[in-house]
Amino acid sequence: MKRTSSSSSSSSDKRARIVQPGTDDLSGTKVEEELSYISGFGNTISSEALKGALPAGQNNPQRCPYGLYAEQLSGTAFTAPRDHNKRSWLYRIRPSVQHTKNAPMSDDYAPTFQCDYTNEETSVITPNQLRWMPLDIPEKKTNFVQGIHSMGGTGEPTIGEGLGIHLYVANTSMGDAACTNADGDFLIVPQEGTMRVTTEFGVMIVEPTEICVVMRGMRFSIDLENENTPLRGYILELYGHHHFQLPDLGPIGANGLANPQDFLHPTALYQDREDIDFHMITKFGGKLFECSQSFSPFNCVAYRGNYVPYKYDLKKFCCMNSVT
Repeated sequence: MKRTSSSSSSSSDKRARIVQPGTDDLSGTKVEEELSYISGFGNTISSEALKGALPAGQNNPQRCPYGLYAEQLSGTAFTAPRDHNKRSWLYRIRPSVQHTKNAPMSDDYAPTFQCDYTNEETSVITPNQLRWMPLDIPEKKTNFVQGIHSMGGTGEPTIGEGLGIHLYVANTSMGDAACTNADGDFLIVPQEGTMRVTTEFGVMIVEPTEICVVMRGMRFSIDLENENTPLRGYILELYGHHHFQLPDLGPIGANGLANPQDFLHPTALYQDREDIDFHMITKFGGKLFECSQSFSPFNCVAYRGNYVPYKYDLKKFCCMNSVT
């Protein structure tokens, strides 16, 4: 369940005076009120306590009637099929996130209500709204792997279920070092700085507004395309044998979202380098391991198959059919 507040709604100082149902609009005196109900199960229901409070023709206008705040309450993932989708738009006087910080409640309040099902010392569960500011660029030399900061996730990489959410910063190239993620796929979203992603399949140049995916078990190295411009961005790690897929288009027709032809794979490019000290890093079971070898791992001269890293330019994404 998730609540999403609109950032474009009117501020409270521009809000029209709203009268609480059951009171006189000026004196606040209690007025007799008759309750009414709407019947049906699973229907799309509309109701307004003040006439005209529901926006006409849209769910999230830039300015809601009466200066209300629009919030969506989602009961399913937004990617769920239409017939399974559960969500309601609520138009509020104040945003639901406008409250003091949540703190643990005393066990004496509801002693038989079990809330805590985990004793993991490494995990933190909180109902508070959280926001992560961009990471500061470090002063000391930090490459891509050294600059990964894990922020959250679900599941467990050793059982192949779940995902991890990370931020990354880097101010130096990996050079003669490569990483293999044996736990899952990396979807990398650059925010700042253009990166050179060297893989066994070839090289990809990935810049902000683009994303790239390096799948489980692939060796890769990330360098700064411009040594004077550090890297900063986000990583979504998908555990196990699951891989990112394009969603079915369904009701929107045969076109739209991301087109398959816009995903780009690297062409074969190899390094013939030996008698060197190459640092190899492997992420396995949520831990890092290291070894060294005397040659470059990017020595693949040709390849054939359908398990290949790729990148995609988000500027080519169409939200609906051919509409951007």
